[in-house]
Amino acid sequence: MRHGKRINHLGRTSSHRKAMISNMASSLILHKRITTTLAKAKALRTYVEPLITRSKEDSTHSRRLVFSYLQNKEAVSELFREISQKIAERPGGYTRILKTGNRAGDNAEMCIIELVDYNEVLLGAKGEAKAKTTRRRRSAPKKKEAAEVKEKVVLEDEVKEEVKEEVKEQAKPEVKAEEKPVKKSRKSSK
Repeated sequence: MRHGKRINHLGRTSSHRKAMISNMASSLILHKRITTTLAKAKALRTYVEPLITRSKEDSTHSRRLVFSYLQNKEAVSELFREISQKIAERPGGYTRILKTGNRAGDNAEMCIIELVDYNEVLLGAKGEAKAKTTRRRRSAPKKKEAAEVKEKVVLEDEVKEEVKEEVKEQAKPEVKAEEKPVKKSRKSSK
């Protein structure tokens, strides 16, 4: 039974798993978005979010703690310089996992894990979102508006009838005075 065993071993030894997650965390911090399997993304999320929270306080101690996890100077400096500024007022939930379907070779569930504040598409759509309106029961149209609507309908019907009449007149072939053909008599002359 696996009661209380919360860590996903990902089919790897402890040292391999730690190195892989550390490298994935560095890549996520540097590139802001990576594509991986769903199981690895969930393991990475539990690994990287405490590091991002730690980066809110820029002190030597917190930098050294984060470096002990990442082992990458560029990733640590990126985390403390840029990312910590963007996520300063966010109380958690720094990453987003977007499922992308299954991998062709082994049918593994693939996903994109990204930093929430660095998705320009969603941030742009969020800024342009309409103000939410409350839903109410439809009321009957007012008398004045109802009269205007009826007038418009009557005018539209009249215009349609006129157009139909014009089309019919154009479609009729012009009848010319027909010349009567000369009938030949059946009587044959002998």
